[in-house]
Amino acid sequence: MSIPNSETNNGVPYTQLPESDNDSGNTPTRCRRPNKSTFMILTGLVAFLLFFVAVKYGNNDDSDDVNPGPVPPEETVCNMLGSNLMPLTTMRTLARGVAEGVSAKSRGHFLGARPFPWTQKMLAWQRTSFHFQPKKNWMNDPNGPLYYKGWYHLFYQYNPEAAVWGNIVWGHAVSRDLIHWQHLPMAMVADQWYDINGVWTGSATFLPNGDLIMLYTGSTNESVQVQNLAYPADPSDPLLRKWIKYEGNPVLIPPPGIGLKDFRDPTTAWTTPEGKWRITIGSKINKTGISLVYDTIDFKNFELLKGVLHGVPGTGMWECVDFYPVSKIVENGLDTSENGPAVKHVLKSSLDDDRNDYYALGTYDVGAGKWVPDNPIIDVGIGLRYDYGNFYASKTFYDQEKKRRVLWAWIKETDSEAADICRGWASLQSIPRTIKYDKKTGSNIITWPVAEVENLRSNNNEFNKVVVKPGSIVPLEVGSATQLDIMAEFEVDQNVLKKVDGSNATYDCIKSGGSAERGALGPFGLLVLTDNSLSEQTPIYFYIAKDLTGNFNTFFCNDLTRSSEATDVRKLIYGSTVPVLLGEKLSLRILVDHSIVESFAQNGRTAITSRVYPTKAIYENAKIYLFNNATDISVTATIKIWQMNSANIKSN
Repeated sequence: MSIPNSETNNGVPYTQLPESDNDSGNTPTRCRRPNKSTFMILTGLVAFLLFFVAVKYGNNDDSDDVNPGPVPPEETVCNMLGSNLMPLTTMRTLARGVAEGVSAKSRGHFLGARPFPWTQKMLAWQRTSFHFQPKKNWMNDPNGPLYYKGWYHLFYQYNPEAAVWGNIVWGHAVSRDLIHWQHLPMAMVADQWYDINGVWTGSATFLPNGDLIMLYTGSTNESVQVQNLAYPADPSDPLLRKWIKYEGNPVLIPPPGIGLKDFRDPTTAWTTPEGKWRITIGSKINKTGISLVYDTIDFKNFELLKGVLHGVPGTGMWECVDFYPVSKIVENGLDTSENGPAVKHVLKSSLDDDRNDYYALGTYDVGAGKWVPDNPIIDVGIGLRYDYGNFYASKTFYDQEKKRRVLWAWIKETDSEAADICRGWASLQSIPRTIKYDKKTGSNIITWPVAEVENLRSNNNEFNKVVVKPGSIVPLEVGSATQLDIMAEFEVDQNVLKKVDGSNATYDCIKSGGSAERGALGPFGLLVLTDNSLSEQTPIYFYIAKDLTGNFNTFFCNDLTRSSEATDVRKLIYGSTVPVLLGEKLSLRILVDHSIVESFAQNGRTAITSRVYPTKAIYENAKIYLFNNATDISVTATIKIWQMNSANIKSN
């Protein structure tokens, strides 16, 4: 599709917007903690207010959505949770971030269900031990990851004020190995008219002379999304502790025909044969998701190319677009500017409409500035995903030190906002993953945890050739099962597979009855974060479907429907198909780290990340089991399980 004619940034006048008296209207109110003498009064008033709102709006299906409002003090929320004072109401609250022009950053129902009476012990268990997260408060998108002078850098969307989205600045941490981290002071804060409502997502680019620049989206004092330039104040500082914003910001504004809140998240730049730099930025026209293309020489003046890099009707707003090459031949990752006959290009978008990350493999025409998918049936937004669970706003970078492409992603909470506030923090980053082209299938990429995570392994337990009969569960004694790295292979008798009758019934992880739905050839796999009574369990499993012509289709699923007895937790079933080639055993890897579980099937062809909030299967009561709920086959499992040590994440 096309957009308005090519133009330079300087062709559209855009000057600093005047300051207004209510610039801080999106900033949550700071509340002092109540002292003991007034606490009960305050709690009662808050409870009464919530009750009043519930009565007024709770049964009115035609009521308008309302903004979530200021953040209550942590102590107030904790005491209300503990005393079960939160009223039950169906009042619709607008998810945080939507009015400001970004994807929803909360479930939007702070009062939508009576929160579970979490104890501090339960909430404390949820904090991870080897995933990156700040000491407290809210975090979302990874920004500008890079390797610089011996240090890995991670910048991220951060609210220094509360455990909910808002007041977004750039947090900053450094690491030698992507596992152990040192928090540093905030890298960039919202202190200019062009980013006063948020220092949003951006990307880093290295110039040929080694200089580093950062492009990022700012939300202006009138909530217009603009692109800004920043660079290190001291390039000799390997920790990049201070940043300077270019005095001529913004360097890009929404072009004609693009919504003022539909223009965000510039990519890492790559070079063109003409010696220019090229970037792409996510947007939409009506319901067609698009990626705009700009060329520049100095990152201060830009030319908008005609048309778009790519667009897909019906996919809605594209945000956090990523674009990079993968080699069809070598194992190493590639610099973003690499191209050639042995290269495929990955185009990825985070869809604002459903908040999942989709990608497709294709061919990049550098002359035309266009990208064409290999298979339009699985184009961006309608086909493959990096991860079929809780995984969003991802960003890759080329690690020039180890010649690999590394993937980060935001893993959001799926509990109540009240629990997040009481706990004092919200959201994680995934374990960083490497990305490679799958040379065996030729149709997908492979994501896999970086090798450094294996340095945390200890106390290996092995279970060889364990036969799991239909309808059986086998406990695996490994002690506490809250920090694990699990590698498993499953063998199914091929003769039995041939004898089983096929069916014209279709299977879908999400629409199925989960791990409790029995079929001839599945489900079978592992139960993690499971208590002794099996009242709380998180199954991760395969399901083999055989059609009437004798063809097999393998599914990889994660069932959260019984993962917690809490009432205010989102409990879905995740999953998709996974390619299994002739002669391959079924294999999976699971990283369990308290409230996050990351699972990988067939060496990373399909991945699923989930957040789990058990109330019983915690600490020493968290166990692991093999299970086979198929009706017609036994499976033979070989498993290695390592306890995982904690990463060293130091506060600033």
